[in-house]
Amino acid sequence: MTALTIKLNASPEDHRIARMAALAIGLTLMEAALPSPLPGVKPGLANIVTLLVLKQHGMRTAAWVSALRVIAGSLLLGSFLTPGFFLSAAGAITSLAVLWLAQHLPEHLFGAVSLSVLAAFAHIAGQMAIVYFWLIPTAGVLYLTPVFAAAALVFGLVNGLVAAHLLATPVPVTISRETA
Repeated sequence: MTALTIKLNASPEDHRIARMAALAIGLTLMEAALPSPLPGVKPGLANIVTLLVLKQHGMRTAAWVSALRVIAGSLLLGSFLTPGFFLSAAGAITSLAVLWLAQHLPEHLFGAVSLSVLAAFAHIAGQMAIVYFWLIPTAGVLYLTPVFAAAALVFGLVNGLVAAHLLATPVPVTISRETA
């Protein structure tokens, strides 16, 4: 009997995506442990990673990191294919779509903070659409929009400020590989 051998060649970009996705997944898991004042209201700390990746490596890499975060985070939290998964996926897709559109705007007007706020509003809009059109199809859900919009503004500002600070701060990196 012969063994099947599959050899995958990972590129440096694959390694970068894996590292950034792992960081985003870790933040997602940390955030899941935080108490929430309202169901569905979370700071979105992993979105800081998405913003950093977008600004430093482009939309394609940011989309990979975001997709891996949503899928792996839901698998680790036990929410894969539950309504929570679809809410997270809808928020990620709409925020990435808005970031894709906004990245073509003038850089001096749309930096990390404004992109973060736009993405936060898009994230909430995507989630509200899933809630309204699938989970709770009643107009009463729309009364929550101001509360969620206020949370999106606050968390979008905070996350954007953190991302802007991290982008402006050079981080010395030293990599050493020990061989056995």
